[in-house]
Amino acid sequence: MNTGTPAPDSYYERIDEHRYKPTAHTGGAWDPDEQHFSPLGGLVVHAIERHLAARPDTDLVPARISYDILGRLALDECEIRVETIRPGRTIELIEAVVLIADRPVVRARAWLLATVDTSAVAAGPDDRLTPPQALTPWPMDSLWPGGYIASLDVRPLAPPRPGRTTAWISTRHALVAGEPSSTLASYLALVDTANGIAVRQPPTAWMYPNVDLTVHLHRQPEGHWTGLATTVTFGPTGQGLTSTVLHDLNGPVGHAQQILTVRPIPDR
Repeated sequence: MNTGTPAPDSYYERIDEHRYKPTAHTGGAWDPDEQHFSPLGGLVVHAIERHLAARPDTDLVPARISYDILGRLALDECEIRVETIRPGRTIELIEAVVLIADRPVVRARAWLLATVDTSAVAAGPDDRLTPPQALTPWPMDSLWPGGYIASLDVRPLAPPRPGRTTAWISTRHALVAGEPSSTLASYLALVDTANGIAVRQPPTAWMYPNVDLTVHLHRQPEGHWTGLATTVTFGPTGQGLTSTVLHDLNGPVGHAQQILTVRPIPDR
């Protein structure tokens, strides 16, 4: 999308209650004329939270968010329809569908769970990553094209290796122009970057886009940095898996998984 004017400092602009216009900062890594899924994933959560804000507070928080990518994410305006599939006081299931040109391109479901004070029994891995302020930025756009990658501040803990990288990701851009977004929506808007930080093969020779993203959270993330401890595996028959331990500055917050379709890029 080339309008001849600078893109605003946001990934989307609101058109009306349910429709959004992507800016050049959403440009994809496989095709700059498509949307990168990462900011769209955050926008879906933003839309779900607006849906939930229209009713009394129920003390439910998202614990799992799964996205299925159904088709090409054209760099065009999108509509997000949200509905409650399974209401409840302790668990609830929400569904969001993203449409471009009236065609569903993403179907997402979020499980919300009740908040209860379990601090007395809270336990799990508590290793904290080296804070991003102590790390050197990595120009990820030297490997990947697209407006989205160019918008990121990426700080790996060590030089990226094939199939294994741990890095902090942040951005100065708002999710939607002129309106605040929650910490969760902003955090999840960066998670799909995981498939690009630990490349196993050069993206000029091989394609390995993900067709889904599933995020499980054992606590809600805090702060403005998304930490990704990522491993990429390619199988022998064209399938791959990107697995990530998700962090904030206080330690792990959950896991993300992305299934990949792996195929060579034909010689031109």
